[in-house]
Amino acid sequence: MKRREFITLLGSAAATWPLAARAQQGERMRRVGVLMGYPESDSQAQRYIAAFRDGLRRLGWTEGRNVQLDTRWATPVDADLMRQFAKELVALQPDLILSNTTPTTTALLQQTRTIPIVFAMVADPVGSGFVASFPRPGGNVTGFSTTEDSLGGKWLELLKEIAPRVRRVAMLFNPAAATYAEYWLNPFKAAAVSFAVEAIAAPVRDKSDLESVIAALAREPHGGLTVMPDSFTDAHPREITSLAARYRLPAVYAYRLPRFVIPPSRVFPPVEFCRGTRPSQAPNSRPERNTFGSATVVAIAVAMIGPMPGMLASR
Repeated sequence: MKRREFITLLGSAAATWPLAARAQQGERMRRVGVLMGYPESDSQAQRYIAAFRDGLRRLGWTEGRNVQLDTRWATPVDADLMRQFAKELVALQPDLILSNTTPTTTALLQQTRTIPIVFAMVADPVGSGFVASFPRPGGNVTGFSTTEDSLGGKWLELLKEIAPRVRRVAMLFNPAAATYAEYWLNPFKAAAVSFAVEAIAAPVRDKSDLESVIAALAREPHGGLTVMPDSFTDAHPREITSLAARYRLPAVYAYRLPRFVIPPSRVFPPVEFCRGTRPSQAPNSRPERNTFGSATVVAIAVAMIGPMPGMLASR
């Protein structure tokens, strides 16, 4: 299951979680805000949104008929614009806000502690302060993580398998996008000790920094590269992979994530949502184990726009 299918699951699940106080009003126009941490021109991010709409449509939620999506786009590099758009979405008083990344979730929580927020691809929701814990998030936000921190060390392990002579390995990331960088860096550094490798944190502020950072790593022999997953590196895979190839650096990329297994007991059944489950009561979903090397992600998220059309009539 690729990321597009993963976001489709998000859309499908979104149609099953109602607002407790409004579920008895019958079918009405629900309003969903969406804050994306990518430029609007990003084709992959557009596919995420298309898949989200498709998931809603499959369950009877048609944009313009019974649901309205208000979408805003801002990259972490433009923090002011992201804060502005978060404020705009909150001012619309939607039934739910879908948050795409760690920076977008941070921006939204600075604006509201009451409107339900569901985050989609957040690396470390507890460490970022979004939720109190995975089983009991508290507050107005819940969601799911598609990764777990041990992968920071696994990427280095893979790199050593394909390039045993590497002695210096950098982890590339954008600090504005990866505010959770230590989540990956700590296991990466721990693994580096066991492999007798020098671990290098390699922050890049914008696209113009990429070549200088990669070129500097390549100046000395036995260098290698890993790339931290964040919305900046996700947006520039061609530039990063092309530069690593040009400078002949062995590299491991996190652009396609391993498959994670979330047991059925952790996925809320629709009946619970229909009883008025709130974000504070809904456990965050996260991987319990990973099948390393499989380029798929399996995850379920839930949102709170209301019961499926016709659900009230069938109760």
